[in-house]
Amino acid sequence: MHQVKLAENIYYLGYNDRRTNLFENIWPIPHGVSYNSYLIVDEKIALVDTVERQFIDDYLDQIEEIIGDRQVDYLIINHMEPDHSGAIKAVKTKYPNITLVGNKKTFGFVESFYFKPDNTQEVYDNDTLELGKVKLQFQMIPMVHWPETMVTYDETHKILFSGDAFGSYGTLDGGVFDDEINLDFYEVEIMRYFTNIVGKYCPHTQRAIKKLAPLDIQMIAATHGPIWRTDLDWVLSRYNKWSTYDTDNGVIIVYGSMYGNTQKMAEVIARQLSERGIKDIRVYDSSKTHASYIINDIFKYKGFIVGSCAYNNAMFPNVQTLLTTIEHMGIKDHYLGVFGNFAWNGGGVKNLMKFADNIKWDLVYEPVEEKGALKADKYQQCIELANAMADKLLAE
Repeated sequence: MHQVKLAENIYYLGYNDRRTNLFENIWPIPHGVSYNSYLIVDEKIALVDTVERQFIDDYLDQIEEIIGDRQVDYLIINHMEPDHSGAIKAVKTKYPNITLVGNKKTFGFVESFYFKPDNTQEVYDNDTLELGKVKLQFQMIPMVHWPETMVTYDETHKILFSGDAFGSYGTLDGGVFDDEINLDFYEVEIMRYFTNIVGKYCPHTQRAIKKLAPLDIQMIAATHGPIWRTDLDWVLSRYNKWSTYDTDNGVIIVYGSMYGNTQKMAEVIARQLSERGIKDIRVYDSSKTHASYIINDIFKYKGFIVGSCAYNNAMFPNVQTLLTTIEHMGIKDHYLGVFGNFAWNGGGVKNLMKFADNIKWDLVYEPVEEKGALKADKYQQCIELANAMADKLLAE
């Protein structure tokens, strides 16, 4: 099998999943996803994380192809989520004397998911493990994005094995390193991966970035997506921007509409924003566009205007699902506008305002609510809502 090396004795063991439609059974991955593990062959042999269980046979075969009948001495567990820990039991079965390396929270997860670990080495911040020429150092980065998450730094080759941090959706279609691929393709997938998976933990991400800053990192090897060896700043600067809620001056308009009246209000607002000079405007029908893409744009743009028809005295269900997710993620520092429509009894706007109260974003204008078809006075209020949003953005 064709072998890909990060350094003289460090091997990339990666597998492309083009069959799964939903990552974590939630987030769409139309371009698939890769699962990356790494093998360090020295006086001692270490694996860094494993792979998703569907690839176990190929994974074990590939390890044996590289090391022959030698034993794997260490399995370093940066992250216990099953898409990376899925082969732990198989590795332990094949290499029964292997030492599992993790932190005090790691081994509880091993026991919960797989087996009671009997041969473990618990590590803390700045602890090291010498394999021969290669010296590894460990740093804890809890809640990026599980409580046991840590990273492993190869002091010898200046490689950061970063777990899910700096990962990406999208398979690796031939190119494995950042200088082998067109990053324009991966930009959306890397951002969607961050906003969908890590976005709830922005403060923790900031702490991790600051904690790892003193390390001389020449390569970042994540468990999903490309390995960064040429333009590390490309991914580091973006993670820093996204995790500080640093947004551009655009507006996302999301609506839930059964018969088109709420949509008409969205169109009026969007047109007026355009006339005011706002160029980045994204209008989404909540029934068609998955929350993954809408949340991604919320991390990108400062303005968020949401509209809902009344549906059984409540919000339109798809809007409610989206807003619940946004609220759960705790996204900060946005401008908010609210509008909606009803036929015989309210519920849409009333519940949108509960979201407004909970999220505590800057409400730019009073909520606009129409009964039935859009009429002149509410048309004008939609214009004013758009103007209020534009005023805020243009004043930035």
